[in-house]
Amino acid sequence: MALLKDISASAIIAGFVTVLVGFTSSAVIVFQAAQALGASPTQIGSWMCALGIGMGLTCIVLSLRYRVPVVTAWSTPGAAMLITTAAGVSMEEAIGAFLISAVLITLCGFTGWFERMINRIPISIASGMLAGVLLRFGLDVFVAMQTQFVMTFAMFGMYLIARRLLPRYAVMLALVLGILIAGAQGLLQIESIRLELAQPVLTLPQFSLGALIGVALPLFAVTMASQNVPGVAVIRASGYSVPISPLIGWTGATTVVLAPFGAFALNLAAITAAICMGREAHDDPAKRYVAAIAAGVFYIVIGVFGATVAAVFAAFPQELVLAIAGLALLGTIGNSLITALSQENGREPALITFLVTASGVTLFGIGSAFWGLVAGAMAIVVLQASYRQMLLPFKRP
Repeated sequence: MALLKDISASAIIAGFVTVLVGFTSSAVIVFQAAQALGASPTQIGSWMCALGIGMGLTCIVLSLRYRVPVVTAWSTPGAAMLITTAAGVSMEEAIGAFLISAVLITLCGFTGWFERMINRIPISIASGMLAGVLLRFGLDVFVAMQTQFVMTFAMFGMYLIARRLLPRYAVMLALVLGILIAGAQGLLQIESIRLELAQPVLTLPQFSLGALIGVALPLFAVTMASQNVPGVAVIRASGYSVPISPLIGWTGATTVVLAPFGAFALNLAAITAAICMGREAHDDPAKRYVAAIAAGVFYIVIGVFGATVAAVFAAFPQELVLAIAGLALLGTIGNSLITALSQENGREPALITFLVTASGVTLFGIGSAFWGLVAGAMAIVVLQASYRQMLLPFKRP
């Protein structure tokens, strides 16, 4: 079987780092979103179970189907939106809103509407957006040295040495060294870890106009604009060609099935996907899909052992997570900048996209990745029109 031949330690580690970064960076927002809807601890566990299984299955199935690293995630902006907009909405009405949003995402995917829109984004703009999204992760490697210099600097040094001698295992060796140093310094909080299975809780949906307007439509818009648009851009900026419509469609369809158990929105990943698509996952881009499959397996484990895995990830010090994420993404950041700025006629729009995205600006509840694309598109339209007008006087009649 081709999969068995393509499996590598570096890909499995990349999958683990993907889950580590994704879970530790935003799981608390999902917990807060569930609590805002009055979820009990058992219901919160059900949310994590449904989300973990949904992300795991879509990662595994789609990556195997297309032999491309397809990484999915929960909608972090969607969860953040629920925290602020779910006041007065019951859990049953929220589940109904999740279903409506998921149906809309499914239709946008399978009808091809979303892919036709995304095909108009130039690769330089997509790469500029990706570099802007990932910039803070690269910077965090050195920010983390302010509070945990010994551990973080040692990881950085190990990464550089391994990049010279064993490039495929640079991230893995840095991670192992970081864990060893954290353990020696007493930074691993392992005493709170206990084995606990998640219990799926079925909540029957109720539909109301208030939940439709206040939850379903904003959740759909935020997920498509802030998550799926950057997710597609990451895939294309990494050099992969894959039909987008079924990817979006199947994430929506999976959400429809799992929404009654708490899966509020599944979508294509952006930041974590870049980890599986970088050189650290494998030197051969055709074998990096294994990293996404590994991430899917780890996500399913999170779903089944929700509370236990949450405690395991929480045991890692924040600086270790920041450092390993940044090191894993260095290659992707560099490649994205090269692609974004290589064409002189598109350099300025790509730079504008990069700067707006890196600024972290949020408008109307939509993140900077979307506004970076909007700013880049505006720059292309204005500058290309300006170039044509400047050339008109020199054209022969």
